[in-house]
Amino acid sequence: METDVRRNPALLKLDLYCRGIRLDDSCFIESDGGRPLLRTRAGLGSGLELVLPGGLWTNVPVAEKFAAASPYVLHRDNGTYVIRRHGERGPATGLAAASGDIVRVELAPRPGWYDRETASHKPMTRIGTLQGTYLGVYPAKVCDYWREAPKANCKFCSVGLNLGVDDATDKSVDEVMEVIRAARAESHITYVDFNTGHYCGDTYLDILEPYIRRIKEETGLLVGIQTPPHHDLKRYDALRDLGVNRVSFCFEIFDEEIFKRICPGKAREYGLRRYLDAVAYCARLGLETSGGFKPWVSNGEIIAGIEPPASSIAAIDWITSAGAIPTVCVFRPLVGTEMEDEPPPNTADLVPVFRRLYEACMERRLPIGVAPNVHVSLVLLPEECRWFLDNPRRYWRQELRLKLLSAAFRLTFGRELRRRARAAA
Repeated sequence: METDVRRNPALLKLDLYCRGIRLDDSCFIESDGGRPLLRTRAGLGSGLELVLPGGLWTNVPVAEKFAAASPYVLHRDNGTYVIRRHGERGPATGLAAASGDIVRVELAPRPGWYDRETASHKPMTRIGTLQGTYLGVYPAKVCDYWREAPKANCKFCSVGLNLGVDDATDKSVDEVMEVIRAARAESHITYVDFNTGHYCGDTYLDILEPYIRRIKEETGLLVGIQTPPHHDLKRYDALRDLGVNRVSFCFEIFDEEIFKRICPGKAREYGLRRYLDAVAYCARLGLETSGGFKPWVSNGEIIAGIEPPASSIAAIDWITSAGAIPTVCVFRPLVGTEMEDEPPPNTADLVPVFRRLYEACMERRLPIGVAPNVHVSLVLLPEECRWFLDNPRRYWRQELRLKLLSAAFRLTFGRELRRRARAAA
């Protein structure tokens, strides 16, 4: 594996997650067309959105305490931006790269609609925000775990801290559609992701269905949801028929004892087993064929850096064995959370985790990197983890298959968008 972050953008992306970045006084992020740092309810979107060499999008910690000790500093150099290393101020990782210029980067562009309001006079960024190249929406009230006394929220979570800061407390279907239309026209999004917390009575899918129905009827865009696992798994059959393309279940931690300690509300209300059952059930739905263009994937989401790396690797192996695709976040000790003073993970410790992410997806022939224009800033995508292999050509047959599948998907998806546009005209 290439260990010089100047020549391995995925390794740089991982190291930036683990170490953050400092902003030099020469930087004028918003004046130069970059995106503001927004603390939305997605929590992890608290950092600076950049595009690294190789087209890797990332959201780099800036506000968190550990970022103040980062050796990485972003500079503005004659109107362009460069990451420089100014000596080691934190624990060394063993990665190669001397002090000085590391790479030139681009600011993730801030679209014009970021500065506009909806017809209801709400800033559009309080309805939805770009996370990389897709639109993320948290449409309902704050997770009920934050409303309990004492609180039962996950200890790493900042959802309850951000409500009303950069995110609206409620969002009508019309408001969301207005932002989606703007993001489609100006940012060329192909995918919309909805995220909810836990609500008593399992109401989260009921809340999301009106949004999903309007999006699919009017635009044909890809739609994903991230919610707790509904107690009636048959509800996911109906969501697939409605046109949902991705369901994600964030069980966060595979070690059950650590899961109970870090995620008390989830452990009490659902338990780890219910999350795993939902991941596996929805993965099996993807094996069933139906007419029309109805792509479908199931994701199991974990956080690397809270439990031992071996446990994260075991989670990846379990998720992929079920036919689902892992989403692996890097633990970020967010400001104001119960874990804000915890150290971030060590980059070198996580390299085997992300290497295994790619290997497991290839071994199981999972459809990674197929959807067009979906670049995620908050996580390392499975296809980006190819950079961690010692022998990058090892899976060339499967990679060729994915390239052909991606081309076919892009062609079919384009036809679907045009068909929907004609129907809506």
